[in-house]
Amino acid sequence: MSDHDIPRLGDGDVLELILDDHRRFEDLLRECRRTDTDRSSARQALAEVLVAHAEAEEEEVYPTLRAQADDISDHEAEHGEEEHAEIHEKLLAFLRVEDTTGEDYDEALEDLATVVNHHSNEEEQTILNPAREDVAVADRERLGAAWTARRNQLLDEGCASVDQVAAILTAAVDEGTLAPEDAREEAEKIKETADELAEEVEDGAKKGG
Repeated sequence: MSDHDIPRLGDGDVLELILDDHRRFEDLLRECRRTDTDRSSARQALAEVLVAHAEAEEEEVYPTLRAQADDISDHEAEHGEEEHAEIHEKLLAFLRVEDTTGEDYDEALEDLATVVNHHSNEEEQTILNPAREDVAVADRERLGAAWTARRNQLLDEGCASVDQVAAILTAAVDEGTLAPEDAREEAEKIKETADELAEEVEDGAKKGG
């Protein structure tokens, strides 16, 4: 567990509580980038908040919002779970970097930040906004109590060791939420090749102009 003081949230509107954690992600990502902080402690705190937040959402929040909000489809909720799995994949790679002062750390942090920021933005637009319109405040407060209780429990127990995050990824593959590792690696190679070709095209156009 991290030496950081991670706030244990109280009751309230689940939408506002989730937004509070999204801001906490940003703060911890920024702290992980700094060179005058305990990066190892900040990294572990970030890992614990990411895991506790996501696991509690999938267990306590997504099923109810999917049932009550007309504009939150099965696809939106399932996509949210897929993005959680992608975050856990990048998080595992980040946790496995031993030297917190090297390039591998910086690159793994940037990869993680990219997927975290993408997910937060998309979740706020496609899940939280519709829920604000369709789900009554009283129901959102009941969800808030359930979500924070589970989130805080996971934080108290410790939920983001390398082995725990690896187990979460294995479960995501078994459930069909995430593709197997060999398929993910092949897809990443294809993306890298496509990016290189796109860069060559753009560079050629600039020189030609």
